[in-house]
Amino acid sequence: MIKSMTGYGKALAECGGRGLSIEIKSLNSKQFDLALKLPGMLREKEAELRNLVSQKLERGKIDLFISSDATAETPGVSINHELARKYYAELKSLQTELKEDCPESLLSIIIKMPDVIQSAREELNENDWLLVRAGIESALTLADEFRLGEGKILGEDLNKRIQLILQYLHEVEPFEKQRMNDIREKMMRDFASYKSDFNGSAPDQNRFEQEMIYYLERLDITEEKIRLKKHCDYFLNTIDEGISQGKKLGFITQEIGREINTLGSKANQADMQKLVVQMKDELEKIKEQLMNIL
Repeated sequence: MIKSMTGYGKALAECGGRGLSIEIKSLNSKQFDLALKLPGMLREKEAELRNLVSQKLERGKIDLFISSDATAETPGVSINHELARKYYAELKSLQTELKEDCPESLLSIIIKMPDVIQSAREELNENDWLLVRAGIESALTLADEFRLGEGKILGEDLNKRIQLILQYLHEVEPFEKQRMNDIREKMMRDFASYKSDFNGSAPDQNRFEQEMIYYLERLDITEEKIRLKKHCDYFLNTIDEGISQGKKLGFITQEIGREINTLGSKANQADMQKLVVQMKDELEKIKEQLMNIL
């Protein structure tokens, strides 16, 4: 099962007689990165919200927006008269002492002073919080389902590209056999043409054959083909596991890349190298897709 880190979910909840809109967006990220935008009454629940989101979505750049109904009643405000009078007395005394006429009204200055205007604090009772939490969980579930849908599409694409790599690997075989025959024949021809350069002494045919076998063994790609196929099969099996494992798939992709690179370095034949280039192209596309997998 593949799960994308791209997701979206939206739900509604009611709290204290007002409607709340809950919206969750997520994109790919190496870590859990949560941005919260909450109404004042939910500030005290920030730690609990972070824990709730991390448990459900695990990883990604996630935005959680909770906004209240604009038509709902806003909390009342009050003026701290006693504090305002103290500010007024101090400012008036300072004005007299400095013999300065303030062009701005003292009242307009006092209103801006700290704690003169106080907003009524909204209290969140337990029942309201349970309703809000249920709405958030609903939005998280929708976002997770969105991720699963995106993951299914990604999984199909990854499967297709791995199958292409296996197809190109299979197409290497006829060129591989012909390549070995061509190299062997060329070495035999070269050896025969160099016999005249040995000043009449006969070259060691057995030593030549030993060196030729050693050289051909170094160009053999049987082990690389076997390992590459195993890595591709492991990749496909990991896709079908019960949980999404983007990081694990990334590690397997690195191993696939190593085997493809070794094939390229040993190819020594134009048609084989073309197939290796096509494998690398598919592998790069796989790496791009993996960046968005949980």
